[in-house]
Amino acid sequence: MGLFDFLKPKSPEAQAAADNALRRQADILMSLRGGRVPSGTLTRLTEAAAGTKPWMATLSPAELLIARSHGLKPIAAISATCWLHYGWSWTLGHAQGWEAALARLAQEARACGANAVLDVKMRTIPVEVDNSMDFSLVGTAVKIDGLPASEDPIVATVPALEFVKLLEADVVPTGIAIGAHYEWLTDWRGYASGMGWWNQESRQLSDLWEGVRQRAHANLRDSARPRGNGVLAHLNFSQMFERERDINEQKVKEYLARHIVIATTVDARRGTPLPHQFQMVVDMHAGKTPLTGTTRHHQSYATNEQDGAI
Repeated sequence: MGLFDFLKPKSPEAQAAADNALRRQADILMSLRGGRVPSGTLTRLTEAAAGTKPWMATLSPAELLIARSHGLKPIAAISATCWLHYGWSWTLGHAQGWEAALARLAQEARACGANAVLDVKMRTIPVEVDNSMDFSLVGTAVKIDGLPASEDPIVATVPALEFVKLLEADVVPTGIAIGAHYEWLTDWRGYASGMGWWNQESRQLSDLWEGVRQRAHANLRDSARPRGNGVLAHLNFSQMFERERDINEQKVKEYLARHIVIATTVDARRGTPLPHQFQMVVDMHAGKTPLTGTTRHHQSYATNEQDGAI
């Protein structure tokens, strides 16, 4: 490519490709604003459901085999994203971001005639944009033999193998519940950070931490209640930050505590014992699951050290 090639007019093929890209972008934006699946995605999913396009799945070969043997037919790999700006409430914003992405994932599942979405991964990326965060989901839409397409497809974080084991135990995964809470503590008198030569508890920080966790779990229960009669497993994510600010010519320490809980909700027949031979995971970053490893939690949850909401 020459130095001034950008000044040359585009070829007809290049111009047609650029025009198509602009039309796709406009269609995606208009569809998102209207709460619809973008036209290109809808066409792909409809053709996948009809069998005129090859199916895709996030499942392993072993999971595909067990899924097929139990009447689960993969239709398409589907995904959904919401990039949310936090206004006055990080707590509400965090739940809203995941809920928006979940609603879009369910839209794609309905579009391809699915009964459930399995192996759902919840991901974030560490892009430094103040007061905002992305919420991304990817999973495999499946059809269950003998059942019509669902208007309310199940969205489950469990892989296909665990999904089958649950069904065999009369336990049905029904969705994903989210609870989150964050709170600031301004230590005007320095009691929280007071240190002595003896062991002592910081009651201010203990009370802050207990309150934040209790409110996050209360939010989780509220989120789970309409989705089923139990929570099978959940991920806890906790952080606390300290910073010092000048307020009215006085140096004051502030503490931010935040707690996130995400769970797989289930409907179990009364008296049904839950099996113990499987493990639930929720993958909230690009590495190994934080439930079983020692990897640091995803950097998308790092504080931006700004006033107001996170």
